Amino acid sequence: GGDAGAPPGRSEQAPPRDDPTRVFVSRVLGELEDAWRPIFRQANRPYQDPVLVLFSGGVQTGCGNASSQVGPFYCPRDQRLYIDPDFLTRLQRQIGAPGPFAAAYVIAHEVGHHIQNRLGILDRVDQARRGVGEAEGNALQVRVELQADCLSGVWVKEANARPNILEEGAEEEGLNAAAQIGDDRLQ
Repeated sequence: GGDAGAPPGRSEQAPPRDDPTRVFVSRVLGELEDAWRPIFRQANRPYQDPVLVLFSGGVQTGCGNASSQVGPFYCPRDQRLYIDPDFLTRLQRQIGAPGPFAAAYVIAHEVGHHIQNRLGILDRVDQARRGVGEAEGNALQVRVELQADCLSGVWVKEANARPNILEEGAEEEGLNAAAQIGDDRLQ
C-alpha cells in the first residue's frame, strides 16, 4: 500500500500505525495495487500506486479542504486516496453493511477513480463538463461514478478467483454498500 502520511500542513490526527482500521485499509489497498499493476503492465501502460491518507475531522488536499462529512474520496491532482476510518465504522453500524467486504468495496471504488485518472478519463470528462449545462454535467459525473463501480468489480473478480479471500455473501454485501453509499447519496 502507499501510505505516505498526510500532505504538508495537515494538523488532523491519523490513527496510529497499528490501528486495526489502518492495517485493514492498507491491506486492501495493497491487494488492489497487486490486481491493477499486472493489468497496466499487460497494456504497456505506466501505473503508479495511489497514496493513502487516513485523516480524522478534516484534511487539506490538492483538491482543497475536505471534511469527514464528504466520506472517502480520491483527489486526482495529488493522486491521493483520502479515508476517514470513522466513516468505515459508521458504514458498518449505520448503513447496514457490517462486514469487511463493504469497506473494501468503498476503497476499491476510490481506487477506480485513480484508474480513471491514470487513463486520462477524468481529464476528458472534466473538459466535456465545461461545455455542457448542469444536467448534462451531472449525467457525465454519474457515468464516472458507475465506471468507478465497474472498475471495483475488476478487483472483486480477482479476489473471488483466489480461494478463501471473499466470504460467502461478500458480493451481495458489496452491492448493498454501493447502493447505500453511492456518491450521489453521500452528497
